[in-house]
Amino acid sequence: MKTIGLIGGMSWESSKLYYEIVNEKIKEALGGLHSAKCLMYSFDFEEIKQLQYKGLWEEATKLMVDAAQKLEKAGADFIVICTNTMHISADEIQTKIGIPLLHIADATAEEIQKDEIKAIGLLGTNFTMEKDFYKGRLEDRYDLEIIIPNVEEREIVHNIIYNELVLGEVKESSKEKYLEIISRLVESGAEGIILGCTEIGLLIKPEDVKVPLYDTTAIHAAKAVEAALK
Repeated sequence: MKTIGLIGGMSWESSKLYYEIVNEKIKEALGGLHSAKCLMYSFDFEEIKQLQYKGLWEEATKLMVDAAQKLEKAGADFIVICTNTMHISADEIQTKIGIPLLHIADATAEEIQKDEIKAIGLLGTNFTMEKDFYKGRLEDRYDLEIIIPNVEEREIVHNIIYNELVLGEVKESSKEKYLEIISRLVESGAEGIILGCTEIGLLIKPEDVKVPLYDTTAIHAAKAVEAALK
């Protein structure tokens, strides 16, 4: 079994889901008392959030590279970034380490392609929904049509993530707002929805909607286990 290097703490609410999922799936695959071999570097998310909001992405990337290098030195066989937004640093990280980085967008796109879906709605932070590092990768590498909410709706999605979900707050009123936004994405042609923030799965479940949901946390963690067992 390979050792998974997890870059977490962004937020720890979703990072604990990664830890839980990788261990559950290793147990399912191997039985007995087996659990995942993994190392986690956990950030103080406030530090990363401040850099994000100030647009200091180079500074944030330096911290991410440092975390990945520490995990590599500690014995990780590959890297998993336990958040969608900070995959903005993924390409730079990969150039600075000698082990693979398992990209969350690639893992998610592979699952979408299995369902032969072409038009997909994307929910996440404003950074993930608007910047090209994520939706551009899905469009260019996987020929997907990415549909995002309008400006006002994007602000609602973003604020619920940063003001509630990363704090572990799950509100029914926020769930209703998300479901309304998802309905409008479907009306705009989305055949499925990417939960493109690792906390959204705390709020929205597959049974809540009529189209396929792609929970990036669950997908990414499952791909990590697959890679660990190869």
